[in-house]
Amino acid sequence: MKQRIVGIADMQVSSQDSEVLVTYSLGSCIGVAIYDPQARVAGLLHYMLPDSSLDPSKAQQKPAMFADTGIPLLFKTAYTMGLQKQRARVIVAGGAQILDDSGYFNIGKRNYAMLRKIFWRNNVLIDAEDVGGNLNRTLYLEVATGRAWVKTPGQEMREL
Repeated sequence: MKQRIVGIADMQVSSQDSEVLVTYSLGSCIGVAIYDPQARVAGLLHYMLPDSSLDPSKAQQKPAMFADTGIPLLFKTAYTMGLQKQRARVIVAGGAQILDDSGYFNIGKRNYAMLRKIFWRNNVLIDAEDVGGNLNRTLYLEVATGRAWVKTPGQEMREL
């Protein structure tokens, strides 16, 4: 299997059965994986911050950086390849509290809260998730099957 890396503030959508979409370093960032088993379309987003109003010019340049611009872009791009929302499996990972022991910024919690708000408004249900805590995660999504795994430091990879 060929790994297609999704960087920070990036997204990829694929229908290539030979690919596995993977994103590393999900600390307070959130990884959103979507998969339509009928269209065999998979998408993976790695966003950093909840709200594009923090930096509208940055949101123009890198919409995948923010939840409120990246999540719609992920779904819209996947729709052009045949994904249908009602068939989509949705998997979420990340949202940890890293390097913020006092909880002053709460970026991970704010990222997750924005995701839930966007999904609630658009009738999107989460099928599986691994969020919170204080550890980094890596999220894998196999395009051929829609199977997803999460890897955390010191633990075995496990399927979501």
